[in-house]
Amino acid sequence: MSDAAYTLVMGDKAWSSWSLRAWLVMRRSGVAFGEEMVRLRQPSSRSALDAASPSGKVPVLCHGPVPLWDSLAIAEYMAEQAPGAHLWPQASAIRAHARAISAEMHSGFAALRQTLPMDFLARGVAVTLTEDTARDIARIAEIWTTARASAKGGGPYLFGGWSIADAMYAPVVSRFVTYSVALNGAARAYAETMMADADMQYWGAACRADAGG
Repeated sequence: MSDAAYTLVMGDKAWSSWSLRAWLVMRRSGVAFGEEMVRLRQPSSRSALDAASPSGKVPVLCHGPVPLWDSLAIAEYMAEQAPGAHLWPQASAIRAHARAISAEMHSGFAALRQTLPMDFLARGVAVTLTEDTARDIARIAEIWTTARASAKGGGPYLFGGWSIADAMYAPVVSRFVTYSVALNGAARAYAETMMADADMQYWGAACRADAGG
């Protein structure tokens, strides 16, 4: 385990969408943290996950006596730990909107998760979209477009400045690139903003390093 006060236990960067969410929040919090990786899709993965996490899943944030094993719980915890980072929008109505779409991402879009699994480095992967997956894609584009309209020019992220909501949808952006999902208007511009984000670029470089490329 890392000697850092905060340690984030993650799965492989190329595949672990929930790890990406938590990692982005940690980066934006400004808090120094260590990283530990549990390799996925290996014969030893199940036992390693069970040893690392009460739920047998990653990510896990280790800070203090109780590990946090859920990405949204980690995000809320870091919003409390680093209030100056403004990880949620400051205006109460916008903050409520951001929390609502984050919770929807956390609990929904099962068809999209199944049909378009995250493979951060892959491009041009052909897939047949089911009706439910197409519905999920349309809903996500609607969420992004509505959020961007509420930002009113305050910045390029969902609610202007970067927030936990952007972390929650970051893996979806990467999925849309991997599977060449067509987007238009504000949704397309938002996806381009996220893929060009410095932390997303850093994550991609780490994926390539993990892959030996």
